[in-house]
Amino acid sequence: MPFEIDYYHERVLAEIESWPVDILADYARLVELLSEHGPSLRLPHSRAIGDGLFELRPRGRAGIGRAFYCFLVGKRVNVLHAFIKKTPQTPDRELKLARKRMKEVLRD
Repeated sequence: MPFEIDYYHERVLAEIESWPVDILADYARLVELLSEHGPSLRLPHSRAIGDGLFELRPRGRAGIGRAFYCFLVGKRVNVLHAFIKKTPQTPDRELKLARKRMKEVLRD
């Protein structure tokens, strides 16, 4: 049974859908792999950030995207935050927002 992919808010999905088409296509491929493999998905597609937070790592000619997610009870994945990387290192504010949202969804 595949993992169900949910989004923290419709704005997260809207952000992803606004990405350049090549990054969006890679994201769609990676979400399929995530749905199929769940927590077994590893580098280069996914990376554990720590404390239950993970990042999906889509890329394309137009750049690099990141989508932070966590696992919930019942084979569910919640995509918490997404953005296009503009610097080599993930900005702290992006990580802080993803961690804050993860705390909210895990509390519910």
